[in-house]
Amino acid sequence: QVQLMESGGGLVQAGGSLRLSCAASGNIFSINAMGWYRQAPGKQREMVAVITSGGNTDHAGSVKGRFTISGDTAKNTVYLQMNSLKPEDTGVYYCYVQLSRGGGSVTYWGKGTLVTVSS
Repeated sequence: QVQLMESGGGLVQAGGSLRLSCAASGNIFSINAMGWYRQAPGKQREMVAVITSGGNTDHAGSVKGRFTISGDTAKNTVYLQMNSLKPEDTGVYYCYVQLSRGGGSVTYWGKGTLVTVSS
């Protein structure tokens, strides 16, 4: 099995910064990508950022220029540096890892870490 351990969430004032971390462990052989989604109260889960095994990144338009995703392949860890936080960034942030499996892929999710941005 695969486990994802997230950390770094918390309460911060608008304009502040937080850094989320997510470490994957367990039966990991081939990572396609790791990334973050978030879910605000009453809203659907949305993609925040992703980094592929080749180091390519993508960020949602709402966070571009403020959030940066990075990864440490040796540690199977992904980070999300969040700057200039806004109240609308409040939500539960979920880490995921997509692995290659038998010609296809499988995705595992973390339990989420809460980010609260006060105005």
